Amino acid sequence: MSDPVIEVEELTVRYGAAVALDAVSLSVRAGEMVALIGPNGAGKSTLVNTLSGILSPASGRVTVTGRLAHVPEGRQMFGSLTVDDNLRLGAWRDRDRSTGRIYAILPELEPVRRRRAGLLSGGQQQMVALGRALMGRPRALVIDEMSLGLAPLVVAGLAAHLRALNAEEGLAVLLIEQNARLALELCSRAYVLEAGRLVAHGSAAELASSPAVVAAYLGGAA
Repeated sequence: MSDPVIEVEELTVRYGAAVALDAVSLSVRAGEMVALIGPNGAGKSTLVNTLSGILSPASGRVTVTGRLAHVPEGRQMFGSLTVDDNLRLGAWRDRDRSTGRIYAILPELEPVRRRRAGLLSGGQQQMVALGRALMGRPRALVIDEMSLGLAPLVVAGLAAHLRALNAEEGLAVLLIEQNARLALELCSRAYVLEAGRLVAHGSAAELASSPAVVAAYLGGAA
């Protein structure tokens, strides 16, 4: 079994007196796709922002081996810049800022590479956000709410790209999702976060057959 690329140990994060994450532990190994699901306000984005160094933990430890890239919730495009310029921003620390590799991975972006990002559809913007993250050639990718506000057909296309990246490049993925059905179909393992605490974890198949998870997140009874 490969070593963890992302390892979170007993992580506690506070906003003033409020506890956003309470002793959370999880891991993502090289070449693995892992989901973190939970309702709004559970602490999912707090975890992402701590992994990215935006927030500092009150206690616990975060270890990332290799480069980590973050696809933020809401895409966060620079709307007045072209697609190509938005992509290049993902490689600001590198000498090689060639975007050709990204257009090979995400060919749907090639025809709109000179268009302003603010004029793109939501699905196209999500592809730009993904491509921008890939420009830094990360070992691990954290994606915050990939499906948010997108049509099912668009989400299916993004999921196919993610599967291919994982299979062909061995990219480790931590997928943060409210869409539990998508997350459990796409990932081999998952964690369930509620009110800042992990309440369940296991293989996607185990969680998909758990009556509690089905009732809370999959809209039915096991």
